[in-house]
Amino acid sequence: MSLLRFEQPHKIRFSECDPAGIVFYPQYFVMFNNLVEEWFDELTSVGYANYIARHRFGLPTVHLEAEFKSISKMGDEVWLKLNVERIGRKSLTLNQSCISKNGELRMKVTQTYVTTSLDTHKAILIPDELYYSLTEHMP
Repeated sequence: MSLLRFEQPHKIRFSECDPAGIVFYPQYFVMFNNLVEEWFDELTSVGYANYIARHRFGLPTVHLEAEFKSISKMGDEVWLKLNVERIGRKSLTLNQSCISKNGELRMKVTQTYVTTSLDTHKAILIPDELYYSLTEHMP
């Protein structure tokens, strides 16, 4: 699998649903954040937690577009997918989606992240290891 694409199966949990029994929409953003963390762990030797805690860099969202197409219910097995749309020197844009096992799009997000220093809270260049890991897999 190209590291510019990443996916993993996910089972919709009780804790992700509202009283109607469907995914409470903010929970999709938690699922996608977890997906990004797993992707970072595959992409780099340092891993997401070390980038945050040891290297003191952040990855806040600066732009977000979401589209909800169909509901997901507790117990549904879905695929969470991530595709890199754009890599800049200080930011990257990801397309993320939740797709049922039979291929039905449940929801999708286009999300732009900027790399920041957790000490200054200013934008910084994407750390070298991450940048090179991303760009070496570009076509």
